Amino acid sequence: MPRHLLVALLLCPLPAYAAQEPDHEIHQELRAILATVQSSINAGNYDAMLSVVSKDIRATTINQEVMSSPQEVSAYFERWFGPEGYLKKLDMSLEADALTELSLDKTWGLTRGSGMERYTLADGRRFDMKTRWTATMAKESDGKWRLRAIHIGTDFLDNPLLAAAKAAVWKYASAAAAGGLLLGGALSFFLGRRKQ
Repeated sequence: MPRHLLVALLLCPLPAYAAQEPDHEIHQELRAILATVQSSINAGNYDAMLSVVSKDIRATTINQEVMSSPQEVSAYFERWFGPEGYLKKLDMSLEADALTELSLDKTWGLTRGSGMERYTLADGRRFDMKTRWTATMAKESDGKWRLRAIHIGTDFLDNPLLAAAKAAVWKYASAAAAGGLLLGGALSFFLGRRKQ
């Protein structure tokens, strides 16, 4: 085949049906679930994600808390990030590694990916946590896909919160040691003078 004809064939756009991913509508629905979870968490509107969460959800968070109902999911985020929460805010970005692996009957699927969780503490400090996640998606009796299970983890050896805690321990230990030396020196000085 002449080279110019081969180049022309390679540059021609593929027909739409050939370029489209298999099970495109399913994957679009699954992408929408991921986007809903992410946007509701980032907006602090935790109940907004409950429509895409299964009533039989099984979730394990980055701090290894477990949840078994949509109400527990919402309560978890309110407890940690609500008005009376321990932390000020969570911004999350999630990205799937690849298309969801669908079962043969296309009623459930497995997916995994990476994430970035940006925590803002009450004092304004920010910590970025890289995560990995694995999720199971299920097509439920009403014909809608929902998040059935998710597990989120992080590398505990490369953890900014742990690094900050270690730095604080060294800081307070150094301050305590210095204080102890000063106190010991002062006591020795005064006790030595009393004997004289």
